[in-house]
Amino acid sequence: MGRVVGPDGIPDCGAVEPVAAEEARELLGAEKLTRAHVGDFGVFPRARWVGRCAVPHDEQGRPQEIHFGGHSGD
Repeated sequence: MGRVVGPDGIPDCGAVEPVAAEEARELLGAEKLTRAHVGDFGVFPRARWVGRCAVPHDEQGRPQEIHFGGHSGD
């Protein structure tokens, strides 16, 4: 992974696309995801050679970590 795509960017080979708040709300019912959501991160659409990342938050809404996922082109 060579770069993170911004909110208006188009993901391509070797990029990481963050999960947007609207996407999280639509697919998991919450804009601020928590560790409890990590097991469900497979619902976020992914393309080969493009990674996805999401930031789980604690009970006070503070970011705690970055979770990366994706598929290789194999």
